[in-house]
Amino acid sequence: MRFSKRIARGILCVLFLAGLPMASWAEDVAPAAEQNVELAPGESADVSTEEQYEDVTLSPEEASPELAAQLELSDAVAAAANAGHNGWMLVCCALVLFMTAPGLALFYGGLVRKKNVVSVLMQCLFLMGLMSVVWAVCGFSLAFGGDGMANKFIGNGEFLFMEGLTMQGGALSYDLELDVSDLTFAIFQGMFFIITPALICGAFAERMKFSTMAVFSVLWGLLVYCPICHWVWDGGIIAHGVKGAWAGGGLDFAGGNVVHISSGVSALVACILIGKRMGFGSEPMPPHNLTYTVLGAAMLWVGWFGFNAGSAVASNDGATMAFAVTHLSAAAGVIGWTLFEWAVHKKPTALGAASGAVAGLVCITPAAGFVQPMPAILMGFIAGVVCFFAVTTMKSKLGYDDSLDAFGVHGIGGTVGAILTGVFATQQVTGDAEPLGAIDGHGGAIVGQLVSVIVTVVYAAVVSYVLLKILDKVMGLRVDEESETRGLDLSEHGEEGYIWL
Repeated sequence: MRFSKRIARGILCVLFLAGLPMASWAEDVAPAAEQNVELAPGESADVSTEEQYEDVTLSPEEASPELAAQLELSDAVAAAANAGHNGWMLVCCALVLFMTAPGLALFYGGLVRKKNVVSVLMQCLFLMGLMSVVWAVCGFSLAFGGDGMANKFIGNGEFLFMEGLTMQGGALSYDLELDVSDLTFAIFQGMFFIITPALICGAFAERMKFSTMAVFSVLWGLLVYCPICHWVWDGGIIAHGVKGAWAGGGLDFAGGNVVHISSGVSALVACILIGKRMGFGSEPMPPHNLTYTVLGAAMLWVGWFGFNAGSAVASNDGATMAFAVTHLSAAAGVIGWTLFEWAVHKKPTALGAASGAVAGLVCITPAAGFVQPMPAILMGFIAGVVCFFAVTTMKSKLGYDDSLDAFGVHGIGGTVGAILTGVFATQQVTGDAEPLGAIDGHGGAIVGQLVSVIVTVVYAAVVSYVLLKILDKVMGLRVDEESETRGLDLSEHGEEGYIWL
């Protein structure tokens, strides 16, 4: 009996000693569910014991070398893409400036009589300087300041005196959320601000005072160009796809309304108010140097790639398509104008081919970022034909003296291009989810285009008329008869384009 009790006690001791480590192991494996742990503010109850005591001084890169390498690679790719976009856009800035001089300067300079060639060159060159400063001081702010429909009629003072566009801490700002710096975008848009009033000069060439031209260009730029630019490209009243825009807004990729229609209509108003050149209709006034004109047209063609492809504001597929359709439309414009001139006047001319190229370029400008290559060819051909009849038949019947056909090419060509953009614009180019133009089944796009054209025409015509009437009273628009007879080169600038010794 005693022996049995001793055996039982021995077994209990063995079980007790063996159970201690097992109980400890069980506690490690499954802690009591009812145990309450007081957490610090923001601390998660799901954090494991090891994670709670992990060295918090380690950075994510130190904790994960692979993640650090991925972040570095991503930053390098973004920096390279940014540099590529900025580089392309700076080239486009130079190309658009190249369009004003020597491009437009030679194109217009060759079309006037030799006694006025210097005056045309001077107008283009001087506007390159004058309009650049005006754009930097306040033009860019009036065009792109503010926030869309919150400033739906004109921009605010956000960028006055280039505020926010200068470098801070060795870097430029990217607040406009583009693929290029805000300053790059401002410079690019400034080149448009230069060439647009220069286009108007073709209508009153050989007879307008240089001083009045300069004042008119500044006032027109601020009161006509900047508001229309804001309406179209900064979320204003005729901006496509913006809530509250009139008739849904209009598509204008690179300046159909902003540049060509506005300048063309204003040119028509100017040439009518200033009056015809002395001897117009009774004396021959042929271009004095077609060599200049043809070379100028070729330079405009090259520069236009910056004008249209640069409006993608990035070096991407959209820029490539805009480049391609720009070239094809210009080529078709040459063919269209030349063929109809050949049929009507029995001779194909270099002047006609040059004018056709410009007509095709003007027409494709609003559509460059929205259409495919084949429609672009059709658009260019139509523009060449329509503009040919506008500067011959229509101009002759109406009897206005648009010296260098600024309205016939830019006003008419821009209008044709804007309307055809509503026809041929397609979501296949833009990647939009919704149909874009009539070719996609969205016939309402044509209505938006027509409304945007009408708004631009009416506004540009009215404001230009008021400005010119005021300047006529204050400064006078036209040089006197003696000065016009001598030529503006001598009377306005005291220089001659050609001196034979």
